[in-house]
Amino acid sequence: MNEGAGTRPRESALRALYRRVLAQSAGPYAWWALAAVAFAESSFFPLPPDIMLVPMVLADRRRAFRLAAWCTLFSVLGGLLGYAIGALLYNSIGHWLIQAYGYGDRLDAFRAAYAKWGAAIILIKGMTPIPYKLVTIASGFAGYNLGLFVLLSIITRGARFSLEAGLLYLFGEPVRVFIEKRLELVLLGFLILLVGGFLVARYVF
Repeated sequence: MNEGAGTRPRESALRALYRRVLAQSAGPYAWWALAAVAFAESSFFPLPPDIMLVPMVLADRRRAFRLAAWCTLFSVLGGLLGYAIGALLYNSIGHWLIQAYGYGDRLDAFRAAYAKWGAAIILIKGMTPIPYKLVTIASGFAGYNLGLFVLLSIITRGARFSLEAGLLYLFGEPVRVFIEKRLELVLLGFLILLVGGFLVARYVF
């Protein structure tokens, strides 16, 4: 009798966590967890809502665009909190957050840039891995038109999450297979993208 028959290789902690997240993505609290992350990321939280949006769409691609709209809604609401921090609390919370992300010495130049390219800044940065909280806080600090800020935020965040959801809707199964076969590589790529966004914000803009 083969003693190894019927045994399976032990699953790594990372893969076990991935399967747990995927299972929870269809749970009753998943939508509110996504809302909380999307809201917080636009004002102070360092991790983007994509970490929840992707597995939730993969768990049920039929709800891809509803999830994108939900994520957009709470990202924009969180952006209003970031705007308020910049407009009303910059000398305390806002300044500390901006300094924590290594952007404090450039905010005056950023504020001046809003006078010329405010709309472009919001649209471009809202679509990229550059931390959106920097845009929301700086918008409030610069006194950018609130109504236009909300409109541009809806456009740029909606476009980003809808594009992501649309690609997952069309190519969800191949994406799932790729992630599950190369989970460690995908995680490394995500971390590089996340850190790269902070570095671009720090040294380029």
